[in-house]
Amino acid sequence: MANRIIKTKKESLSKNAKSATKVKKNEPQIAYLDQQFLEGDAGRQVRILSEFLAPGERFATEKIQNSIVFFGSARTLPTDEIKKRKKKAKGKELKRLKSLENVAEYYDAARNLARRLGKWCNSQQNGFTICTGGGPGIMEAGNRGADDVGTPSTGLNIKLPFEQHPNPYISDSLNMQFRYFFIRKFWFLHIARALIVFPGGFGTLDEMFEALTLIQTRRYSEKVPVVIFGTHFWKKLIDWNYLVETGMINKEDLDLFLFTDSVDEAYEYITQILDEQESDFEKSRRSFGVI
Repeated sequence: MANRIIKTKKESLSKNAKSATKVKKNEPQIAYLDQQFLEGDAGRQVRILSEFLAPGERFATEKIQNSIVFFGSARTLPTDEIKKRKKKAKGKELKRLKSLENVAEYYDAARNLARRLGKWCNSQQNGFTICTGGGPGIMEAGNRGADDVGTPSTGLNIKLPFEQHPNPYISDSLNMQFRYFFIRKFWFLHIARALIVFPGGFGTLDEMFEALTLIQTRRYSEKVPVVIFGTHFWKKLIDWNYLVETGMINKEDLDLFLFTDSVDEAYEYITQILDEQESDFEKSRRSFGVI
């Protein structure tokens, strides 16, 4: 009798174990952990919403409220790096490096300007960061200048099959990667207080003209200083006056930005406008009893 009871208990335990194993084996996966679903067409809205919300959470955690954004080519190299590479380069690579020599000065200028603006950011109370597209070239120069002076350095990278990889000068907590260009551009501009556009290709043109369109159509509540750096490059690339002559834009639209080749002039233009805005903001807070 005792043996039969023991046997029955063992059989019961064995059945329960098999049942538990079976349930565990066939337990359905939670949808938001299903990588195949998230990467498929059905998961597109979830991906888009994630990229829309996650950066805001990151900025809030890091107490970032404002940004100064640098746009420019991923291909630009510093002067010393080009000289170093030319010693070993041949054929097409040597030709490419000689072409890049014509714009190498812009890497150095971007780093210098980011360094100076970074020091200004460090003196502010409203959580400023230097922000770039997070890749090499001008983007690296912007992040590098910020890193030189200990300014929060944001990189909004984009997943591409070539060129784009995070540069080493981005703050770890502000290093983000995007799949969708349009959401990345939203975050470039959402907390932007100033924009600096250095020479670049299709991507830089896309970013610059979207920003200028938003400013022209008054989608910003206050003036955003825009510096277009590299007068020779930009005026050779685009006949801005012809846009006015043909009535495509108003003459006043050319006042939306500043052309310059001077780091000093760019710095003074941006910080003067931002200092005035900060002063007005503080006055308005006092008038409403906020301070």
